[in-house]
Amino acid sequence: METTEKRPVDFLLGTTTPAGFKGYFEELRKEDGMRLYLIKSGPGCGKSTLMKRLARMSDEPVQRIHCSSDPDSLDGVVFPERRAIILDATAPHTMEPQAPGADEVVVSLYHTLRTEQLRAQRQEVCALFARNASLRSRASRYIASAGGLILDSRRTEACSADFEKVRRYVKRLSARLLPRTGGTGQEQLRLLSAITPKGPLFYLNTVRTLASRAVVFRDEYGAVSRLLLELLREEALTRGYSIITCPCAMHPEEKIDHILIPALRLAFLTDNSWHPVQITGQQTVRCTRFLDRVHLAEYRTRLRFNVRAAQELVQQAIALMAQAKSCHDELENYYRAAVDFDAVEQITRECARMLGLPMEDAQS
Repeated sequence: METTEKRPVDFLLGTTTPAGFKGYFEELRKEDGMRLYLIKSGPGCGKSTLMKRLARMSDEPVQRIHCSSDPDSLDGVVFPERRAIILDATAPHTMEPQAPGADEVVVSLYHTLRTEQLRAQRQEVCALFARNASLRSRASRYIASAGGLILDSRRTEACSADFEKVRRYVKRLSARLLPRTGGTGQEQLRLLSAITPKGPLFYLNTVRTLASRAVVFRDEYGAVSRLLLELLREEALTRGYSIITCPCAMHPEEKIDHILIPALRLAFLTDNSWHPVQITGQQTVRCTRFLDRVHLAEYRTRLRFNVRAAQELVQQAIALMAQAKSCHDELENYYRAAVDFDAVEQITRECARMLGLPMEDAQS
């Protein structure tokens, strides 16, 4: 699947969820014909900078994959037209080659480290790694608590939903917007949103780049939009479209939040307080039309409490993530001081050569 604009688009492939870190890095192996370049190194060794430079070299559309722990850094770059993906393959999204040299190339930066310098600072470095892990673990527990409240609200809303009415609506919507192609549907899994040290993040500009039309489902609690997006995904794939499916950052295993269909310049989006949507050309569908609002009103107090409490818990998680990022920044300082960046430059040039990118730009 190719992006339809020359501008890069932004996604994530992993985030902290109530069940811990959830990543879709391994799913990239299923994308037909893609060759993976797996970067291995410590923090602060130039992985993100290397990938940013390679993304800038490309005169074709790319997907920039951001890090949810530091959205200013990259975890990867997808080059759709070159059928190549370069990824940070270190924890918490460690990847090992399954067919080295055939399907994957390992790009190691470990040899660029002056290990004797790091060894002299071993106590400080190990203490920072431990503190970072502890802070991330505490943040995950707050997100788990928030996720429980969000799930309770979704189940509460589900008791008031007319799901048969939802199914009939999707059939009508699909007949109108998704003409059959006769082709075979394909799917990419990407995240458009995440909880980050900077707060909730939503790459709305990616939607604006890939879509000129959007059907936006306004649904604060998610029970109705969950079924809507599941059914629309099935319809789009059955009708032969290549789609980008974007799971919910809070419950990625259970719920889809957004679907992009670049060939139609069309997006189906979920709008709520976590990722409000405002896009030119949108058609807004209020999901209350599928609810028994009188029945749901009986739970108003409970739902309002859940929303407020979940937001407070997420804010605590964000504060802890920010502390973890500061800890990681300190780690990067130790590693950056021990890196031979001339060697990193040579690897950057070699990666550009392997990807068929213009070599002269590798020096810029």
